[in-house]
Parts: sequence; structure tokens; C-alpha cells
Amino acid sequence: MDPTSPFAIADAPPLDPAKFRDPLITAKGEPRASVAMTGLETLWFNTGTLCNLACKSCYIESSPRNDALVYLSLAEVTAYLDEIAASGLPTREIAFTGGEPFMNPDMIAILELCLSRGFATLVLSNAMRPLRRHEDALLALNAHYGRQLTIRVSLDHYTQAVHEAERGGNSWDKAIDGLQWLATNGFAIAVAGRHLAHESDAQARAGFAALFAQHGLPVDVGNPLSFVMFPEMDASADIAEISTGCWDILGKSPDAMMCATSRMVVKHRGAERPTVAACTLLPYDPGFDMGATLAEASRSVSLNHPHCARFCVLGGASCS
Repeated sequence: MDPTSPFAIADAPPLDPAKFRDPLITAKGEPRASVAMTGLETLWFNTGTLCNLACKSCYIESSPRNDALVYLSLAEVTAYLDEIAASGLPTREIAFTGGEPFMNPDMIAILELCLSRGFATLVLSNAMRPLRRHEDALLALNAHYGRQLTIRVSLDHYTQAVHEAERGGNSWDKAIDGLQWLATNGFAIAVAGRHLAHESDAQARAGFAALFAQHGLPVDVGNPLSFVMFPEMDASADIAEISTGCWDILGKSPDAMMCATSRMVVKHRGAERPTVAACTLLPYDPGFDMGATLAEASRSVSLNHPHCARFCVLGGASCS
């Protein structure tokens, strides 16, 4: 994470280099926790890392120049939807992240495909110019499929100053305008936010609620389908490892973790075909590359990364 980001974890000690080295054993010599797949409920597609913004703490380092993950094509997405159908997987939701998904030239056709096959479809977007270039096509999709399509917009904070310190100047008004366009035209919308280290969850939600009320946005900060607030994901900051004994200590179940019910398709620059990552947060780590097919990717995931602990187990968060 960029230390100048307003969301950098202040005064955090650096990650102990002995941690997250062995996929089976923690630094303390305890058996590392893993998560078995209970059923593929959500399949994510990373549409490519190119983005119109270069946010300071983007976990995937998206920018106008980063194409480490290249655009997925309509044909490549189709192949995975066909595998879902052929295997009878219990997938109910198809979700898209980036980069900025609406920079992908096949995005509208891909959305039409997913919606026409009956999937609930979620798109993560910054609601800026790439999305607005497709207004007519999006209006047509919304008219035909309605609440089956949800667009979730990222607002890093409820204040313009903090949001633009993270995302760059002139990004606030465009994001708010995009949200208002979506709401005015009857789209199902959601918002993803964060809070600063000194803010409580309640303080941050109150700030976002006031913002939404000010702009007439139908976003309920108490409804997780409408508003999510993510914990920070600084992989360089120290965090506890999760052993098998932690489940009972924390009162949590591996079945509640994101990787129990979801996977993400990515295509690395120079690769002949896409592969399946265990998690939306770890597209670059070879330890979380699960293979080329959904069948290969159905095996257990070892929680061998700081994001597993900070975001999912201890943070209780999920991208879906």
C-alpha cells in the first residue's frame, strides 16, 4: 500500500518474515487453516487491470497503464458459463471486477450473455466516463432485466477530500454524478466504502448515510446488499496467521469464508488462456492459482496470505 494513502494502516509493525511461508504450517508450527469449497455460488471475472484511475491503495494495482491482467473476451466468459451449465454447479451470481470493467470492449456483450442465462449479475465500477460511454446499452439492459443487474460503485469515503486523496483530483463529482444517473434511471445500485483508522464503523456509516440522503441516493447503509464497507488490505503490515484452532477461538466457520463459495477467472498477460484464482484479492499469487477449469479449482484453499487473515477471517468481509 502507498504510505501516502489516507487508508494506510498507521504505525503498524511490518509483517514478520517468518509468517505465511508454508501453506500447511504457521510460523508457530501449528497446522494452517484451510477452506474447502462447499459449492460455487459466485463466479467472479476480472475483466482486466486497465483502469481510468490509479488509486493509491488499489490492491490489484490497476491503472491506465497496468495490463498485467488482460481483457477477457466474450468467448472466454462463455466457456466458463458453459462449464457451469454442463457440470450443474449451484452458481447463482456472476460478478465482474477490474480494473474498470467498462473499459473492456466486450463488457456489454458479456453482461447480456450472463443476464440472458438467468444469473444475478454484479458489476464493480467507479461510475465514471467508461461506464457513461455505454449509457444507451445499459439502459436497454436495465429495461429488459431490471433488478437482475446490480452496479456497485466505489466511494472511498463520504468526504470529497479523502476520496480524492485516494483516487485523484476531479474524481469525486464524476463518481457522484454517475451514481445519481444510475439511481435516477432505476438501476439496482450498491456502494462500497471504507473508513479511516480513527473512525468507528458506526461513525463511517453515519457519514455515508448523510451523504446518500444529501444526494437522494437510495442506498441503505444497514443493508449489506446495498452498502459494504471493507477493511484495509495492507499485505506489508503484521497480522496473525490463522491456524485450524482459530475457528473455535474466533467463533467462526470456514464455510462462511469467501473462498468456500466463490472463485475468480483471470487472464495473465501473455497467457494462452484464462485461469481460475482462489480469491478476488489474490490474482497474482501463484499459490492461489487453482488451474484452468472450475473443476480443477474446486479444491481446498490454504489461508496462506495476510489478506486471508485481515480481510476475510478477522475482517469478516466478502466481495460478494
